[in-house]
Amino acid sequence: MEQSIQQNQFQIKAGDSEIKGVYANVMQVQHSKEEFCLDFLNIFPPLGVLTARIIISPGHLKRMIKVLDNVLTKYEKEFGSIGEAQEPPKPEVGFVMK
Repeated sequence: MEQSIQQNQFQIKAGDSEIKGVYANVMQVQHSKEEFCLDFLNIFPPLGVLTARIIISPGHLKRMIKVLDNVLTKYEKEFGSIGEAQEPPKPEVGFVMK
């Protein structure tokens, strides 16, 4: 029994910058049949920065949505209902390669 518990434990390595996290106020999503690409952006006009790009399979995205829905439900039970943020204007966003 103890061996099966230890097989499900992982040690995660993270540097200081990953632990600190990044802020994003916009997310763009693109997809193909095989994957979803989630781009998290920090936009403060007239500039914007890609803060993270997550590429994930459709099956994992579906699981992630369920987890986020469960966490949001628990949050609202504890702290009260929250309203959806107003949708910002949709400026044309393009990437500039370094």
